[in-house]
Amino acid sequence: MRPFRIDIPQDDLDDLNRRLAATRWPGELPGVGWDRGVPLDYLKELAEYWRTGYDWRAAERRLNSFPQFTTEIDGANVHFVHVRSPEPDATPLIITHGWPGSVAEFVDVIGPLTDPAAHGGDPADAFDVVIPSIPGYGFSGPTRETGWDVPRVARAWAELMSRLGYDRYVAQGGDWGKVISLQLGLADPAHVAGVHINMLVTFPPQDPAAMAELSADDLARLEHGGRFQQDGIGWQKIQSTRPQTLAYGLTDSPVGQLAWIVEKFKEWTDSDKSPEDAVSRDDLLTNVSIYWLTATAGSSAQFYYESSYGDAAFVRTWGGPWPLEMPVGVAVFPADATRPIRRFADHQLPTITRWTEFERGGHFAALEQPAELVGDIRAFARSLR
Repeated sequence: MRPFRIDIPQDDLDDLNRRLAATRWPGELPGVGWDRGVPLDYLKELAEYWRTGYDWRAAERRLNSFPQFTTEIDGANVHFVHVRSPEPDATPLIITHGWPGSVAEFVDVIGPLTDPAAHGGDPADAFDVVIPSIPGYGFSGPTRETGWDVPRVARAWAELMSRLGYDRYVAQGGDWGKVISLQLGLADPAHVAGVHINMLVTFPPQDPAAMAELSADDLARLEHGGRFQQDGIGWQKIQSTRPQTLAYGLTDSPVGQLAWIVEKFKEWTDSDKSPEDAVSRDDLLTNVSIYWLTATAGSSAQFYYESSYGDAAFVRTWGGPWPLEMPVGVAVFPADATRPIRRFADHQLPTITRWTEFERGGHFAALEQPAELVGDIRAFARSLR
């Protein structure tokens, strides 16, 4: 394992600024707002701020304030943040991001998780935190071979935790991090004490009786899921089928990369007029910058191809079932892309022991509602003692 520091060459930042300044902008139909994608005026203003107001070096310093490492696992160069708690009996916790996320999502939760006493919490709730970048994403990318799907990443995470000397640990994640964490529970049941997730996709069971006596709230969630399947998964279709074609545009145009990610921060967060209602502009641009500066738009999209090719595979990958042996905790944030139904969830995940419904927040819980997420992880881990 090698110590790692982020140090983007100044030439890369200068190239980004030149490309932003030279953007060739499309036209826009009047009055469509966000219905057909990211509005032109909003994106122009955000891109100009990225060029003239955003400070990557400040973000770099903040990320580098946490110990980072790289190691080779199964042929991939895996980058990870590893922060040990000052508490000697801290619980090991591996947190996995998703798309379009990165390790930068978690900078506000690392301190409270590793050192609760310094943040008004109980020292007994402390964690040693490991936050890897998925192979193909950010500083773990790009991948150089095919075959990096969810089970392979889960096996790599089991190997990583073993190398770090952790015999019993908790897995946590949302989006792809949810799927990888559950798969990690299947891959390493002797060492995974529990799995906590902040996203869950539920599908109706085959038994028609399961549809009987659904509450009004359940029916609304089911309707939301139907709308999402109809209107909200264009990105998934493209990344699951033609990731290489998509990669050319996103790797060549920073504004293209910006729009591709910003759209999801608008649609999947607890926001109203813009994604910045839920996530700060600088945090948003740090996340986008990681994809741009590492040129991993294409390799991160390849993960969709590997893991969920076709509709049937998508349902199987995201919905399970997951025959886990260990307890599972589910944190539900209402503005997420999907809204799970508890009675369906129990069919897919029969070992759920904690289910928490929050009033605010969405897909990027660690950025949107860090205190609530930390509190729920603590409570779940407490139940495992």
